[in-house]
Amino acid sequence: MRVLGVDPGLTRCGVGVVEGVPGRPCTLIAYYVVYTDPADDLALRLLHLDRSLTDLVAEHRPDAVAVERVFSQHNVRTVMGTAQASGIAVLAGARAGLPVQTYTPSEVKAAVTGSGQADKRQMTTMVTRLLRLPEPPKPADAADALALAICHVWRGGTRSKLAAAADRARRGGTR
Repeated sequence: MRVLGVDPGLTRCGVGVVEGVPGRPCTLIAYYVVYTDPADDLALRLLHLDRSLTDLVAEHRPDAVAVERVFSQHNVRTVMGTAQASGIAVLAGARAGLPVQTYTPSEVKAAVTGSGQADKRQMTTMVTRLLRLPEPPKPADAADALALAICHVWRGGTRSKLAAAADRARRGGTR
């Protein structure tokens, strides 16, 4: 399974692409950070992010997209930009007809490090080890996007199967 992970941000949006199967080490395909200039008009920043993510989805042809779920922050301005970038990432996946899954930061931390309370340094260290990289991906936004993709490879398939089974049960089918 090839997954494109997105750590949404309006100024810096991390994107990571990995391949793998649950229970096995993943393989790094690529990682990027899409930058927008805070001095630019919001509409232009969102358009740049949309075009960049659409191009990366087309280039890497993932099987799924994993996006970090926006969580409450003290700085409303920051959370608004993150939410807007998250919406663009979800749209890029949906537009390509791909399944899109969101994960909370603690879900990603637990999947990658074994602890939902891991800090940035621990996350980056584990991403570097799990992908067998010679050095940590930089900046941290890229490492976070790779962690999202790894999380989806390891947990997303199971989550999707459970959701499909629950849907079949609700409809009374047993396929």
